[in-house]
Amino acid sequence: MAYFGQVSKIAYEGRQSDNPLAYKFYNPEQVILGKTMREHLRFAVAYWHSFTGNGSDPFGSGTAVRGWDRFSGMDLAKARVEACFELLNVLDVDYFCFHDRDIAPEGDTLQETNKNLDVIVAEIKENMKSSGKKLLWNTANMFTNPRFVHGAATTSNADVFAYAAAQVKKALEHGKELGAENYVFWGGREGYETLLNTDLGLELDNLARFMHLAVAYAKEIGFDAQFLIEPKPKEPSKHQYDFDAATTLSFLRQYDLLPHFKLNLEANHATLAGHTFEHELRVARVSGALGSIDANQGDLLLGWDTDEFPTDLYSTTLAMYEILLNEGGIGRGGVNFDAKVRRGSFEPIDVVYSHIAGIDSFARGLQVAAKLIEDRVLENVVADRYASFQSGIGADIVSGKADFRSLEAYALQNNPIQNKSGRLELIKSTINQYLLNA
Repeated sequence: MAYFGQVSKIAYEGRQSDNPLAYKFYNPEQVILGKTMREHLRFAVAYWHSFTGNGSDPFGSGTAVRGWDRFSGMDLAKARVEACFELLNVLDVDYFCFHDRDIAPEGDTLQETNKNLDVIVAEIKENMKSSGKKLLWNTANMFTNPRFVHGAATTSNADVFAYAAAQVKKALEHGKELGAENYVFWGGREGYETLLNTDLGLELDNLARFMHLAVAYAKEIGFDAQFLIEPKPKEPSKHQYDFDAATTLSFLRQYDLLPHFKLNLEANHATLAGHTFEHELRVARVSGALGSIDANQGDLLLGWDTDEFPTDLYSTTLAMYEILLNEGGIGRGGVNFDAKVRRGSFEPIDVVYSHIAGIDSFARGLQVAAKLIEDRVLENVVADRYASFQSGIGADIVSGKADFRSLEAYALQNNPIQNKSGRLELIKSTINQYLLNA
């Protein structure tokens, strides 16, 4: 069945095309810096937004018109599998991602829930085999059910900790069965509302214990996916333990988990943390921990996670700049569209249009970022700005030869200090020129 209308596979037609069902910038086989666009970007569709989201918001019920919604229970779950692989084929996208509760409904018991999952995982596996599509990552939803009201790994209830462990154990087994290249931990409720009733030390220790248990079990069953943590500063928890990239890296270092984990970074989460997306990517990159990204954007006039499809070319360019400079690029990760159509864009074709917009935005960002790197635009700016550390007293500082005595002696010479302009406006103007002409 065609859930998205009689839409042919979206093809590259170039920037002069006026066809809304065509890529203007994403040419999958175009080679940039030694790899094709397809290899650089590794696009993925998010199961939760595209197939389970209904367009509801805190003030209104769902508006989405979806052909599979006439089904219920396991029939609905099976229809969503069909819709997923139809959309992947239409978009010519190779990957998808899901939470366990996206793909199959919970039963009355954990045994029944696991049985439902096994049935749908078998369906997904068959579709992957026939289509060649791949699972970028899977994860466990440990935030929706009321049992997780106080968290999962950071809960105050040991029974909930045990349930969460059983849920992740099953998810790791399914990840292995489906050949997932990554496994993501998103702690939607791993945080607290107030310190008045919180044992913060125990919760952090238990979170680390949980992560180590997951690492051990993945090794036991031979699941060699890259483990990822996705930081988020707030919403739903008031204080999230994985607030941003720096906080999460500090946690991983403290508990000797950094060898096992990298970060899955989301643009809208960066906004909520008061950062730019490129800041979060840079922090992860310089620590060797940039693993994958969730591609979206937030509305700066709203204070919550709006998960809009990315269309800001400035942001996608600077994001791709960081990814291209990362050792191995995006590696085993990818560009997952953790994004949803607006509530007023409720027709099935809008899901296709929105993905085209996001794919083209990141493709254009890749093109411009590659040209900036080839021309060493930002590298030259940075090298010139820090040139004082290449010789003289600056070189002594960097090499470790300088101490406070030698630095004082140098300062007492009272040589005039001459700072250089940062020329930020010129830099941004230059990037604008590349966006328009590269």
